[in-house]
Amino acid sequence: MVLQVKLPGLDLANPIMPASGCFGFGAEYDKYYDISQLGAVMIKATTPEARFGNPTPRVAETPSGMLNAIGLQNPGLDAVLGQILPDLAAKHPTLPIIANVAGSTVEDYVLVCKEISQAPNVKAIELNVSCPNVKHGGIAFGTDPATAGALTEAVKEVSQVPIYVKLSPNVTDIVPIARAIEAGGADGFTMINTLLGMRIDLKTRKPILANQTGGLSGPAIKPVAIRLIRQVAQVSHLPIIGMGGVMTVDDVMEMFLAGAQAVAVGTANFTDPYICPKLIDALPLRMAELGISSLEQLIKDVREELDQ
Repeated sequence: MVLQVKLPGLDLANPIMPASGCFGFGAEYDKYYDISQLGAVMIKATTPEARFGNPTPRVAETPSGMLNAIGLQNPGLDAVLGQILPDLAAKHPTLPIIANVAGSTVEDYVLVCKEISQAPNVKAIELNVSCPNVKHGGIAFGTDPATAGALTEAVKEVSQVPIYVKLSPNVTDIVPIARAIEAGGADGFTMINTLLGMRIDLKTRKPILANQTGGLSGPAIKPVAIRLIRQVAQVSHLPIIGMGGVMTVDDVMEMFLAGAQAVAVGTANFTDPYICPKLIDALPLRMAELGISSLEQLIKDVREELDQ
């Protein structure tokens, strides 16, 4: 079975990678297995300055998933460039890194993208557009087509690697946003980000999370992810890295059939730190059972069906 997949900037030995925010910067899982076997690693979000994140509690379990309001905690651009990325390059010289970039202003994104795209092992950037734009009343960059398109265009001008934009499901219609991002010059999409949710403590009668709301992830959101991936794939030929509730090899195949070209695994890493290598090992057998000899051929077949 041929597992290789080629995407802009990414020559993947297999299509499986951990989603940003669920794998730290890689070192946390490297103690369990050799992470070089992954197709790529989407590292935790990087912002210009160090961020300590939101107050606790910032994680809550839900049926078939979890809520998180971590708040993009990270050591900042200088630490990522000076220590984290060089350490990854030294230990795993062939492992492609996808750097997740976040910020509160367009200038934040431009600064981080310009600098981080120069790191030798960063092969692509994942733009986290679910962040609030503080200069425009806190509206998330990814919920307004014009804002999302302008941000994409701005970072494309300075980045030395392809830009994948992480689409938010917290919108009325994802299609105009995807189209605006494509018009802004994006090289691909990653989708979906978490759904906004809340839990309330019956004893205190207050939200469990200190931030009140958080991002819902896990198996509960997979049907939403599948629907949105298909919607975007029907209107755009840009490659999609699918994510949202992936737990099994069948979930991986479903993402491909929806229109994805690679798959990221998020919350499942918390319940099973070996989930990514398990999925990589399971893929060839499941592909054989389904009569699929090559993922690249499957991608072409799905594309033809979508274009009909």
